[in-house]
Amino acid sequence: MNWRTATLSLTCASLIMVGLPAAASAAADPFAGYENQQLTWSACPFPASDGVKPAQCALVTVPRDWANPASGVDMKVSISRVAASGASLGAILVNPGGPGGQGTSLAGILAGLEPSVSARYDFVGMDPRGTGHEGYTKPEDQPVLCQVPTGRLPQGPLDASDRSAASIAAHQQIPRAIAEACQSVAESPFLTTWQTAHDMELIRQLLGQAKLNYLGYSYGTWLGAKYASLFPASAGKIVLDSSVNWQGRLLADFEDFPVIDQRQFDDVYVPWLTRTMPAVFGATPAAVQQKWQQVRDYYKSQGLSPNNFNGVFVGMGSKFGWLLATAVFQAGVKALGGTATAPADLQSQLDDQSVKTFGKPVAALTVQDVNTALQPDYVKLADVREAVACGDQPTKSAAWYKNLSDRQGPKYPLFGWAYGISETCGFWSDAPRQTLPDLPASVAKNVLVVQGEFDPQTGYDQAHAAVAAAPGVSMVSVDDSPYHGQYALTANPCVDGMVNVFLLDNSRPGNTVCPGVPLMSEDQVFPVPGPVKTPKPAARSFAPAAGPSALRDQAQEFISKTNSLR
Repeated sequence: MNWRTATLSLTCASLIMVGLPAAASAAADPFAGYENQQLTWSACPFPASDGVKPAQCALVTVPRDWANPASGVDMKVSISRVAASGASLGAILVNPGGPGGQGTSLAGILAGLEPSVSARYDFVGMDPRGTGHEGYTKPEDQPVLCQVPTGRLPQGPLDASDRSAASIAAHQQIPRAIAEACQSVAESPFLTTWQTAHDMELIRQLLGQAKLNYLGYSYGTWLGAKYASLFPASAGKIVLDSSVNWQGRLLADFEDFPVIDQRQFDDVYVPWLTRTMPAVFGATPAAVQQKWQQVRDYYKSQGLSPNNFNGVFVGMGSKFGWLLATAVFQAGVKALGGTATAPADLQSQLDDQSVKTFGKPVAALTVQDVNTALQPDYVKLADVREAVACGDQPTKSAAWYKNLSDRQGPKYPLFGWAYGISETCGFWSDAPRQTLPDLPASVAKNVLVVQGEFDPQTGYDQAHAAVAAAPGVSMVSVDDSPYHGQYALTANPCVDGMVNVFLLDNSRPGNTVCPGVPLMSEDQVFPVPGPVKTPKPAARSFAPAAGPSALRDQAQEFISKTNSLR
């Protein structure tokens, strides 16, 4: 789920509209007139890195409000397409999540990672309404932004574990200002899942497809499930990877962040540090936790917001998130007098990530470097995340979220203190304009969910609840996996094989469990007790799937960043 906005680069060609008669939009069929567009495709100008399949791009004109197409106000939505290299079985639309993630560049990446699927499917990407058009430089092609008045935001470092009235009031200034700014944007009421699902149905028609197949990650699972619920006759095979509870409340998945982030941190990340870098961080979980608190206190003494420090360890859904957090941790240990380094290969990866993020290796990293890089940009705050999260369904009140923070903080201090008093939707006053239906039984047999056990960005329990509430849907659980995004991203032959057999051979697996993959610098999986209830051996060896590792890394980082915290 997205709070930190990833800015990507892609340019799309324009679309020529053909015949939109004035009376057509007033017809009972909301698609009347719009389905007569002729798509003008041209090569996407974004650079095709090694392994990425080149895509063509176009723009689609959609009504701003599908509930009232006759209003005369239209929007543009970018799409991309990588045509099947063989006889096509149809189109598969891909979405990276968010809410607010742009997906046009994802089509070529996934087509490159899964050549057997790309041979039989047209991969189609989409920049959902309000996210702008990747690569365009004109003002009208940029994402819809909320102009948050920075003068209304608190000054100085914040620590959510400070439960004084002044501290809580300062924290709540931020979501209040964001909610008011975003609700004042004219497009906000129309940047919802209900509206985007209608865009997808128009895209299906313009592509000439009887069915629209779908692969979505993170929030993209909510979008895909709601598309299938609104247009069951049009839904083809639906793969929902790293899933929210699309049969429940979208915000319940956000509210679960403190639980799942603490679980990953305590049960997976800290033990990994003891195994891979005991000389740096400590040889036992207790020693690592003590060192972490000392480093946190040090950063705080040097002016870094404790909230921002904790936030580095929240939403670590990819190895790049782990590398970034570990680099910040290691720099603090060095500042406190530590001299040990990680094993050479792992230290090299840590330094590479530090250079990528901060411009210098870990040994040269300072508190000011970290502080500067972690400051949120409220001037360029994307509207789609807030509009979707707060506009899809009724929200809870700010008082409810404050009480949630009081309850979660003592149990899940990594993020529990901060989440509830920073949720924008607590201050959202606009009621939803449409109701989103649950998944009908008629399409359940077409849906496959894939979920990692220790995913810190969409919780296993939420995904399991969705499947339990939708009889006929099946689920592939990935044992011991801490990653956000499984299919095509983690070199897991079990996961990739399950999904590919479903897509290519019409054989959907039943509820089953795939083993996870080893963590960085390890060649075996160390089982961890968790919500996946299967017998677990002491350790498991692993043979990774073949494929372009650099491209897979690019895809994993893309998905994780798209759905990371602001």
